[in-house]
Amino acid sequence: MTKLKIKSGDTVRVIAGDHKGQEGKVQKVLVDKKKAIVEGINLVSKHQKPSASNPQGGIQKKEAPIHISNLSLIDKNGETTRVGFKMDGEKKVRFSKKSNELI
Repeated sequence: MTKLKIKSGDTVRVIAGDHKGQEGKVQKVLVDKKKAIVEGINLVSKHQKPSASNPQGGIQKKEAPIHISNLSLIDKNGETTRVGFKMDGEKKVRFSKKSNELI
């Protein structure tokens, strides 16, 4: 299992693809597929049949996963940065390679 550098709750910017330049918060990370679901980005239309929970049915917008390689973490200064790992005593922590601050 690979260690991904982006976690749920991180603020990210899309650096490639149709949604390049947009920013959002990571809702969920799909580790096995190396993808993340970002709030408000990569919305797709899903046709819903009427059901008991949704009696109206219709077309609904839903976030689709984006590959991790197309996302870049935004640090406290509002700039995109790469993420590294280092040991802080006994703990392994993430840090911003641009500002060298802990994340």
